[in-house]
Amino acid sequence: MQILPFYLLCDESGSMTGDPIEAINSALPELHHEISTNPTVADKTRFCLIGFSDDAKVLQPLVDLSDIEEVPALAAGGLTSYGAAFRELLRCVEADVASLKAQGHEVYRPVAFFLSDGIPTDDGWEQDHKDLLGSKYAPKIIAFGIGDAEASTIGQVANFRAFMQQDSTVSPAKALREFASSLTRSIVRSASSIPADGGSGFTLAVDETVPGFSTVSLDKL
Repeated sequence: MQILPFYLLCDESGSMTGDPIEAINSALPELHHEISTNPTVADKTRFCLIGFSDDAKVLQPLVDLSDIEEVPALAAGGLTSYGAAFRELLRCVEADVASLKAQGHEVYRPVAFFLSDGIPTDDGWEQDHKDLLGSKYAPKIIAFGIGDAEASTIGQVANFRAFMQQDSTVSPAKALREFASSLTRSIVRSASSIPADGGSGFTLAVDETVPGFSTVSLDKL
């Protein structure tokens, strides 16, 4: 079977309190339900949730969404450390792809959705980012910035597509609901394009525009 592993990395820094953290937490079960009840998607995807702040931790190991009874909630606290997120993602991707291959699956290039509401406080995260993108199974990264995140940094993180909250007067809750809606559409459409006959015509389908967000140019450095 052809499997698309996808990872959702969520900033859990102290600034992610109130509306943002509540909005993401309320969106996760919705995301789970939408994909797990779509047979053409559920059997072709595996989902992993990673939360990061000072450190990073796997809240939901890579698994078939239909096997998840309750999606773990995020818990705000600490400062924003991008390096921790990239190191944990690299560890997970390498281990997960190896496990899927050992089970006899063909594995498509992993996809990572990265969400942050702040500026990274850790020095040297760029090297962790380079290590991730230089790895054998480097994921395609779609990055979303809200709140105090900087467009230039979000554009540097992404290697496929990047978005920023467009209007600071729009509540983070509304912006994150739009993000969750776009994320669901992207995963459903991408997984649905995986050929049933084992062909290689997989297309990563991610909206070029997301309501409430503006498109950010990717940093090619």
